[in-house]
Amino acid sequence: MDSTTNRARLSIDVSPLVRRRVRVAASRADLSIRDYVVAALQHKLREDLGDEEMDDAAALTEKTDPVLAGIWKNKTDAVYDDL
Repeated sequence: MDSTTNRARLSIDVSPLVRRRVRVAASRADLSIRDYVVAALQHKLREDLGDEEMDDAAALTEKTDPVLAGIWKNKTDAVYDDL
């Protein structure tokens, strides 16, 4: 990854066993833990959300977030539908 690429930190707590398994799996794949976890997350996101690539502009839409779709569907916000 290019060092100039914007990134956001994501921190999670896992059990020692999960951490150890991730380290072993990353090592077997000759990847850093970071690269292994990012690849695993991307794989799961493609599985759950489809192949669509999400950039910052597409991240918050009715299609990608059904909860927001319910909130946004109202007469007041309808003015924004044609933008």
